[in-house]
Amino acid sequence: MPKRSKKTTTEITPTTDESKVLTNEEEELDEEILEKDENITVTIQNVVASVDLYFKINLEKTATVLMYSSEVSYIPEQFPGLVVKIKDPKTSALVFSSGKMVITGAKSAGEIKEAVSVLRKKLKESSTSKGPKNKTAKITVQNIVASGNIGFKIDLELAALLLENSMYEPEQFPGLIYRLKKPKTVLLLFQTGNVVCTGAKKEIYVYQAVKHVKDDLASIEALIDEE
Repeated sequence: MPKRSKKTTTEITPTTDESKVLTNEEEELDEEILEKDENITVTIQNVVASVDLYFKINLEKTATVLMYSSEVSYIPEQFPGLVVKIKDPKTSALVFSSGKMVITGAKSAGEIKEAVSVLRKKLKESSTSKGPKNKTAKITVQNIVASGNIGFKIDLELAALLLENSMYEPEQFPGLIYRLKKPKTVLLLFQTGNVVCTGAKKEIYVYQAVKHVKDDLASIEALIDEE
């Protein structure tokens, strides 16, 4: 017979070094010490970032320059930006004449850096700016989406009853929506123990969010141990 799990500390260690790519979050979150929890698994599915190259770009010329090394789409009548699919790292970019870009599809902050480096070298060839083009690009991560599992099944009805900032309407959606204030994220929780985390600005905050959720569920005895 399934039994409820007692409260345990549930912390895991991030796997990537984001250095200074991601900013603008509370310092105390950065300093929080994480311990391993072998029951938790987390996989980054998508990192979305905005980029400012600080130089203007001739999109028509860029489309010609990139067409031999990347998959490019430029139809200004339909969309003002250039769509570029990068092979390595496997990402997509929306490039605008202002020198600003949106990059998506990366699996880490490191891949965002790589994609920016690849594009920047090629885009400088079609720059229309007269000034210097060596200024470091500004990269701001806007959203990280991750999936994972906390290692226990979840009593969603009990969680919905006792957790603040949660919403559970099983007739419309099988998961419970849980909004965390710190780190500021939104998590989808499923009865199987699967979770989806969105809204994080750093990879480390994804892990902290999943850890906090598991602790919160344990504190109200909403974790079900199948053993």
